[in-house]
Amino acid sequence: MSVLDKIIEIDHLLFTKINGEWHNSFFDTFLSFTRQPQIWIPFYFFLIMFTTVNFKKNGWYWVLFFALTALLSDYISSTLIKDAVMRLRPCQDPLMLTNIRLLVNGCPGNPSFTSSHAANHFTASMFIYTTYKKQVSKWWGLIFLWALTISYAQVYVGVHFPGDVICGGILGCILGYLPARIFNKRLGLKYPETI
Repeated sequence: MSVLDKIIEIDHLLFTKINGEWHNSFFDTFLSFTRQPQIWIPFYFFLIMFTTVNFKKNGWYWVLFFALTALLSDYISSTLIKDAVMRLRPCQDPLMLTNIRLLVNGCPGNPSFTSSHAANHFTASMFIYTTYKKQVSKWWGLIFLWALTISYAQVYVGVHFPGDVICGGILGCILGYLPARIFNKRLGLKYPETI
């Protein structure tokens, strides 16, 4: 058995545990709900308002960097990597169909690797934390729990393997960190000087 085969075997086993064994009615509802993109719209609206009100011009640059970083993450994960790897989702994989609890309405038709939910939320979390930690608070590091919860939910509901979200999370951290470092070096969040 090759190393890749062993990794896939472990990935399938861990998926079976998370999706098929480690569940209860509360998490069935809660995790299915948290992964829905529309519930996070108020949070993104808050970020835009908070950043532009407190940091004025540089706040608007932050919004632009944040939006471009999110678009880049989604393009790399959803288009470049998924189209290159073409891994079946658990809910598409004939080997997994008899052992799956699908908690969403239908199985997404696009490939599984990498998880765009994981990549995009870890990108956003890393960008926010890296740009906020000095001027706002290091407590923004807790935002990674948000990305972790959504990523775990993708496995729990049956649409991704654990390896998809782990690699998506790593990719997201890289894609969020690099633009944030550029932003911090060139512009940064600075409170306007008061007279």
